Amino acid sequence: MKKYTQYIIAAFLLIAGVGIGWILKPSSSNDHQHDHNATVTPAASSEIWTCSMHPQIRQNEPGICPICEMDLITLDSDNSSDDPTILRMSASAAKLAQVTTMTVGGSNETTNTESGKIQVEGTVELDDRTINVQSSHVAGRIESMAVTFEGQYISKGTKVATIYSTELLQASQELLTAAKLENRVAGVTDASRQKLKNWKITDAQIQEILDSGSPIETIPIYAEQSGYILERKKKLGDYVSQGAPLYTIGSTSSVWLIFNVYESDMAAIKRGQQISFTAPAIGGADRTARISYIDPLLDPQTRTAKVRASFANQSNLLKPGMLLKGHIINSASIASSDNPEITVPNSAILWTGERSVVYVQLPDYDTPTYQYREVTIGDRRGDYTVISDGIERGDQVVVNGAFAIDAAAQLNNNMSMMNRDVKIKKEASTGAVPNFVEDTPEEFKDQLDAVTVKYISLKDALVATDEAQADAMASELLQALDTPDMSLLAGEAHEYWMSQLDILRAHTERIIEIEDIESDRDQFDFVSTAMINALRAFGTNGSAYYVQYCPMAKDYEGASWIASEEQIQNPYFGDKMMKCGTVKLEL
Repeated sequence: MKKYTQYIIAAFLLIAGVGIGWILKPSSSNDHQHDHNATVTPAASSEIWTCSMHPQIRQNEPGICPICEMDLITLDSDNSSDDPTILRMSASAAKLAQVTTMTVGGSNETTNTESGKIQVEGTVELDDRTINVQSSHVAGRIESMAVTFEGQYISKGTKVATIYSTELLQASQELLTAAKLENRVAGVTDASRQKLKNWKITDAQIQEILDSGSPIETIPIYAEQSGYILERKKKLGDYVSQGAPLYTIGSTSSVWLIFNVYESDMAAIKRGQQISFTAPAIGGADRTARISYIDPLLDPQTRTAKVRASFANQSNLLKPGMLLKGHIINSASIASSDNPEITVPNSAILWTGERSVVYVQLPDYDTPTYQYREVTIGDRRGDYTVISDGIERGDQVVVNGAFAIDAAAQLNNNMSMMNRDVKIKKEASTGAVPNFVEDTPEEFKDQLDAVTVKYISLKDALVATDEAQADAMASELLQALDTPDMSLLAGEAHEYWMSQLDILRAHTERIIEIEDIESDRDQFDFVSTAMINALRAFGTNGSAYYVQYCPMAKDYEGASWIASEEQIQNPYFGDKMMKCGTVKLEL
């Protein structure tokens, strides 16, 4: 009983402590629960922390994004600029992103002759032209064999096997018989001789048969070339047919050097170019060879093509399988001292597939300011890449932290690797779509609303990643497109609706035809663009719609859609990234 009384007292004290703590809790404290769809707004005077992928997240302290759990980054409240290519960051944000720069053409840029060399790696391989197969000249059984293991060296002319052959016994007997009949039937001996010669029986051996008067039943096989045994095809006691392979032999007196060259360097590679190389296994000074062959096919996995050079392998110094390191002299691309090439570290370049981007720090600003630049890249020089257009000597290029800057630019709706068309989108939002709202009959607006309802049902099916439901909703949308009475519109309004209607029908039909949810989403982007244009041009009849945008859709090209509520539900990713997106426009 005493024990239970102690438990009751402890529980009472615990509950009392919690209650007192709740009473004393400051009134300014907030509940830690949050809505992932809501914009978290910090105090006006605090530093803003946000997510590069979900810009609706805002808070006044560091942490992680409640949606994707990425680390939050700082956002300067004064990073806006009339030029969408320019982004200003706070000094603390640039420091946190570990941004470092280098001056193009300055002392910290590689300017030695290494920039004219293409670094390559490769291996030593046997020259295919030295590989041959030693075969048996006659059918029979192997009675002896000098080749006993792979890797054995055989000299040309060495007896490598002896074949017992009943056919040889019969043919040599026929020769002796023919010789006896030569006086009666002219030429009969020649026919028997030729049969033996076809089996590579020498004239001396034939004469020996005639002189001895005895047929032979075994024949020696002699090596036709010197080299190393690569593979044994037969063993002692095996029966072989005429022409059957006994072993494969290859020589190392001449070897091939096979190097892998990246596709970005292929344009600078020509037959006859010199390759300087070393074999780390044996060390020594650089050796040289010349390119004799360039593989016309590219390996899709490694994005490399093979180039080959022949090398006279004196004293068998290079062994097949050895690793090689070398460089190809790219004499055509070594710039003159009057017009040297511009090169930047590979880490400075953001590749997007279709374009390459660097960020340049602009001078004469109080805070770190960076400009988005699309560049044309040339050959790669090891850790550096040649830039043929987009930057100039003296520019301060970001070599570390470019991705963080790009994420901040995307967040601020500046031009970025993921959002190239900022200028176009801004222009579109200010009147690129014609405005027929005032002259559009209410009846047509009602009909357009009915189409929009079916469109949103298709959007919801894509949000759910339900391909079958998407097909069904696309079929209903296609039928609904026959509802609007185009005779209610006249002139330019009529023509504009016809142009958008053609787009809507064509891409809705494609959604029905194809059976892949990702392909459906590609077509949905075109449908969405036409629907947004139509609603902006002709208006709605009391219904509120929201144009929402995800910069990561369609491989970072970005895509929009229409929703009937402000909450983000992404049709391009579904539950993979349901909340990725922002509201761009209210219709």
